[in-house]
Amino acid sequence: MPIAGKAMLLTSMDIDEAHEAEFNRWYDREHLEERVAIPGFIEARRYSAEEGAPKYLSLYSTETFEVLDSPAYRAALANQTDWSKANIGRFKNMIRGVARITISRGKGRGAWLGIIRLRPGGENAERLRSTLRDALDPTPLHGIISMHLIENDAILSKPLTDKPSATDPGAGDWFVLIDATEAKAARSAIGGLTANISMKAAVISTGSYRLLWDISKGEIPV
Repeated sequence: MPIAGKAMLLTSMDIDEAHEAEFNRWYDREHLEERVAIPGFIEARRYSAEEGAPKYLSLYSTETFEVLDSPAYRAALANQTDWSKANIGRFKNMIRGVARITISRGKGRGAWLGIIRLRPGGENAERLRSTLRDALDPTPLHGIISMHLIENDAILSKPLTDKPSATDPGAGDWFVLIDATEAKAARSAIGGLTANISMKAAVISTGSYRLLWDISKGEIPV
């Protein structure tokens, strides 16, 4: 697979302008490296929205899906630093997807990411997945490097800012990820996919994001 590993944690949120500089310092100086250091995590990427919402998006790849419910990861969630607690408490409109990578085609990643959020519905899930197996082929698309489908686990996918008892109708959503070399190519690919009659009813939202930076396990001092 072009995406390292078998699973992915997706997080996305807005932050008030008054706290934005602090939020970005925390993400860049502590949070991404801290998460990638957890056993089983491979790499992380950070993005900022050109179109769409929430404004900030991060992707964390893991060796297996089980890593995202492992004792090491749960311990990290239960023992946040004070800096983390302060910033997490300011998140708005948070999305948190604990997902399996079920389709991944192409090689590498681009400086731009197109994203499509889907809500398939139980009876339509396999039909939609079958459609996407054919549709997520970057070969004929100019400026598209790779395309992927990640499918949230409805039980584990829950914003950290939610009450434990709160329900989330989008917890089981899927995300199509489109790695592109330029924003125009990402937008074009999103338009082509969402025009597919088999996908239209499932589309919740779309967006295009610019890569800020990434980090892999090998870059973290032992």
